[in-house]
Amino acid sequence: MPQIYKKSEHKITKDKIDPAALIVTETLKNAGYTAYIVGGSVRDLLLGKPPKDFDISTSAKPEEIKKLFNRCFLIGKRFRLAHVHIGNKILEVSTFRKGDNSNEALIIEDNEWGGEEEDVLRRDFTINGLFYDPQNETIIDYVNGYEDAKKCLLRTIGNPHVRFKQDPVRMIRLLKFRARFGVNIEQSSIQALFDCRGEILKSSGPRVLEELLRMLESGFADPFMKLLKEHGFLKLLLPKISESFEQGGDEDVFEFLQELDSIVLNESKKNVQRPVFISALVFPILERHLRLLHEGREKAMHLGEIGEESAFIIKDAFAPFLILPKKLLFNMSAILTSQFRFTPLEKKKGMRQKIPAIPDFHLALQFFELRSRIEPGLQTLYEEWDFFWKKHQRRPYRKPRRR
Repeated sequence: MPQIYKKSEHKITKDKIDPAALIVTETLKNAGYTAYIVGGSVRDLLLGKPPKDFDISTSAKPEEIKKLFNRCFLIGKRFRLAHVHIGNKILEVSTFRKGDNSNEALIIEDNEWGGEEEDVLRRDFTINGLFYDPQNETIIDYVNGYEDAKKCLLRTIGNPHVRFKQDPVRMIRLLKFRARFGVNIEQSSIQALFDCRGEILKSSGPRVLEELLRMLESGFADPFMKLLKEHGFLKLLLPKISESFEQGGDEDVFEFLQELDSIVLNESKKNVQRPVFISALVFPILERHLRLLHEGREKAMHLGEIGEESAFIIKDAFAPFLILPKKLLFNMSAILTSQFRFTPLEKKKGMRQKIPAIPDFHLALQFFELRSRIEPGLQTLYEEWDFFWKKHQRRPYRKPRRR
């Protein structure tokens, strides 16, 4: 039987719940289904953090959910769920599932429906296994997650060795929660982390990449990357970047990550985009690489050559396990190549600023601003380029004359 915690105990008030999530749970309940707000949002509210998303779990099957909402789309093959659109919000609604907590085999498909207790027992950590029922404002706890949240303790549901082998991405998520919340990790989970870390290479590369990208954007990139390094995951997932760190190149990267974390946490109006975040991992490696190539050359490298080297270094930095989407790779290459337009390897007299005809040039400027925060000597140069860019943007479009 679960532990039930009343509002007087957990202190979560309805005004902290997204109204769209309340609409979805109420609609499902009125149709005769069980429905709860679940997982990260309940955890965040107990830990005193504002939730980013409100996910919902229900006894309704995906096709039944779809019938209840005008704008509902079923997604996923490995993990089938519904995206319900309420206004401008998209809520993720999943059906209760069951899983075998004793089987070490890698989970390839997770679409076997079950009851609410079974659904909790297949989740990763106790603090993520809590249900919140908005109808009576109670928390339903099958796995002692409420007490673990109060103690700031991260504990695996079931045997951690088995759970990490079933889904190795859980190990990355464990370090993610450690970085974000500063929670303590229960001892058997720490041991399993070391014993099972090689299993991470059996997981889905795109899933791991998405977890990495989300953490770079989270405001906790610096502690997260340090935890990856400390626990041996950096060497497995990003061997070239790890090698660079071992050669003393980690300080530059961590300076970038610390500055990005500060921007995310303290400058909410500043919209830093994903390619800028991930470029921070590669720029110090590329800069050292280009300076070595440049040494002893009579003729300076032109931007075309630098672009080719940038593309090579980016692919090499994430190989062989992580493969970047083409769009992201293209944006990163443009961002990094443009840095040597701003600060050439060999400065020439009489250089004039010229805005290149490349899309998303503002991302390159955004990264240059990041550099100027770390190197104050670049601030004036950044301001000149930024002024020139804004002036260029204000120019009226002129239709070419026909010859």
